[in-house]
Amino acid sequence: MSTVNPPMMPDLTARRVPGLGGFNLTALKLEIRRLLRNRRTVIITLAFPVIFFLLFGLNKSYASIPAGHGNTSAEVMVSLELYGAVAATMFGGAMVSIERAQGWSRQLRLTPLKPAAYISMKVLTALVLGATSVIAVNIVGILTHKASMPGYLWIVTALCVWIGSLLFAAFGLFMGYLLPTENVMQLMSLVLTALSFLGGLFIPLSQLPQTVVDIAKWTPLYGLNQLVHAPMLGTGVEWTWPVNVLAWLVIFVAGAAWRFRRDTARV
Repeated sequence: MSTVNPPMMPDLTARRVPGLGGFNLTALKLEIRRLLRNRRTVIITLAFPVIFFLLFGLNKSYASIPAGHGNTSAEVMVSLELYGAVAATMFGGAMVSIERAQGWSRQLRLTPLKPAAYISMKVLTALVLGATSVIAVNIVGILTHKASMPGYLWIVTALCVWIGSLLFAAFGLFMGYLLPTENVMQLMSLVLTALSFLGGLFIPLSQLPQTVVDIAKWTPLYGLNQLVHAPMLGTGVEWTWPVNVLAWLVIFVAGAAWRFRRDTARV
């Protein structure tokens, strides 16, 4: 009686890891393309901050109230730029929850892609969406002729907001892996609203009770909001602000990498 030898399985342990842990521009382009095709996400991240600025930033009195090197309309515009960029990068990063539901993250275990490379591509993709939100708010601010500050500050503040939104791209990834797919967007919307209030994006912290201000200083948006306003307000930079941002960035990136490994290890 003849026997048939079972087919030999490939030795996956012998695979060579590509350079940069599997990071490549082709995969990055595909990620960006897929995100921009999600019309609902794009519309929300572009429309909401623009609408908020039109509702709250065009107050006639704001145009005549000075604020640092600009006026109060410009200060409100920077706050809403930050809100839009944070929302865009956060939801862009959280799109990973859909991949988890589809089983895509498990398939990644079969590839030599490293967690750091995968997270880097996701973060860069979210930053593209964040940039579109920042640009949209700036264009509206210019066209309405209410926000006023020196020309170079339009560029400096926009870059500060865009680069700073990296923090919430990492946060979105972390939450996308941590929370159930059906609840992640709703919960993150609530979290973003709470953090925006505590960070001073909607209401100046000077108008809140001191107890709330003391708590706010430990939240992720506090340091970032202070830093992006510093160039326009000319108030200088306190050392606690960048420390706040870097500390939360480390926490979110480490959390995203941890959950990525746990998720793919289930294969």
